[in-house]
Amino acid sequence: MTLLDDITALTNFDDQTWTAACAYDYLIPGRGVGVLLDDGSQVALFRLDDGSLHAIGNIDPFSGAAVLSRGIAGDRDGQPVVQSPIAKQAFAFDDGRCLDDPAVAVPVYPTRVVDGVVQVGRGKSAGHAARHIAAA
Repeated sequence: MTLLDDITALTNFDDQTWTAACAYDYLIPGRGVGVLLDDGSQVALFRLDDGSLHAIGNIDPFSGAAVLSRGIAGDRDGQPVVQSPIAKQAFAFDDGRCLDDPAVAVPVYPTRVVDGVVQVGRGKSAGHAARHIAAA
């Protein structure tokens, strides 16, 4: 996990605060790493086999443990997901929703690569998907 003292937070014109996580080449496809953002949020960062990057909240909403970065990355019916290493609930990388319980979701964060370094964004729209979504 990136430590708070190691964080380089950058503010960009697009209203995101970007945290440098690690070199893109450091990420092993299919494996996650934990990243600590400048506001203390924990993020699970993944590089998939196709080279795409995905960042979601690291806290498993079912157990409360910071473990999603150690989850099993894969897909369910073609949709990229990570499964919690505790009880194996699947969370979609694109919107953070739990495929096993539609009332539950984790935050989703934007990513980018600048000069070979992966950055995770935090802004008005990032990181505030509710852990438990109210039923309509």
